[in-house]
Amino acid sequence: QVQLAESGGGSVQAGGSLRLSCTASGRAVSTTAMAWFRQAPGKEREFVSAIRWADGNAFGTDSTKGRFSISRDKAKNTVYLHLNSLKPEDTAVYYCAVASRTRPIASTIRTQQIYETWGQGTQVTVSS
Repeated sequence: QVQLAESGGGSVQAGGSLRLSCTASGRAVSTTAMAWFRQAPGKEREFVSAIRWADGNAFGTDSTKGRFSISRDKAKNTVYLHLNSLKPEDTAVYYCAVASRTRPIASTIRTQQIYETWGQGTQVTVSS
């Protein structure tokens, strides 16, 4: 069984930065994509960023473009989410997820359904 360990959340002031990490471990992991989603209080979980494991292609959103970036270390089975220029509206629990059964394409990599395993979440709080 695959397990995900997230770290790096915390509290920062607006304009600050954080780096979230997520490492996959367990039985042999044949990762096809890893992603980050977030859920703010009273809102549904939403896509933040994803990276296709084979070629490193990254996918994000318009609201975080230029502020957030995603990277991976294949040798460590780890994905990173670099959060810069944080805003109070970025406050949320950030969840890491891994896909291993499907080959994601641009139209599916942002959807929650392709990800089989999810982390426990890490809290990011941005104060104004």
